[in-house]
Amino acid sequence: MSGRPRRVVSLVPSLTEAVAVTAPGLLVGVTDWCTHPAGLTAERIGGTKNPDIAAIAALRPDLVVANEEENRPSDLAALRAAGPEVLVTEVRTLPQAFAELERVLVTGCGLARPRWLDEAEAAWAALPTAPAPRSAVVPIWRRPWMVLGRDTFAGDLLARLGVRNVYAEHAERYPRVPVEELNASGADLVVLPDEPYRFTASDGPEAFPALPAVLVDGRHLTWYGPSLAEAAGALRTALRR
Repeated sequence: MSGRPRRVVSLVPSLTEAVAVTAPGLLVGVTDWCTHPAGLTAERIGGTKNPDIAAIAALRPDLVVANEEENRPSDLAALRAAGPEVLVTEVRTLPQAFAELERVLVTGCGLARPRWLDEAEAAWAALPTAPAPRSAVVPIWRRPWMVLGRDTFAGDLLARLGVRNVYAEHAERYPRVPVEELNASGADLVVLPDEPYRFTASDGPEAFPALPAVLVDGRHLTWYGPSLAEAAGALRTALRR
């Protein structure tokens, strides 16, 4: 690709929001799971795990932005074979998120570094020293129960807020763990985001009768983009309850 891209497809909801907020009109294709910002008019091209390769190619993108965790290698290879450049991100820590957002927006899309990215970095840098750590289990699914394991972006955010993931040293990144084992893990609390599984006050806390349950906005915990500017304060407030 030569010159600044003029047609971009995003296969990652977080990156969709980042690009759309920074350069409205640049996106020509997004996934069915891309919900932010409101009013997206780009073509829907399927899910993160099952994008319509032919539909993406028909949009004639200059650049496709993707993520090594959210998108399948086989789909990315098929897209490269179809012609467009494919930029694949890896985001497992907060500093990595900031670096990859700049790579996508500035290096990949040829945009000026957005103010919201500076504001997000400043918000996390301004957090007070975390209190004595509390340990938590962090389910992301039930039926079967799955939790955050090692090397995850959400786990890194929680650690910066004084919450230690009980399964941070697990061999798997998203292990399946029976709820009985979760309850016997010695955790101080359970953190329940509303995505990918939509935990609510009436769906989730009842499975952990002896643990305080903290419900958090999944976008604040798992998305890397403009929401990071408000996530630092919002998560800190939620976790202090």
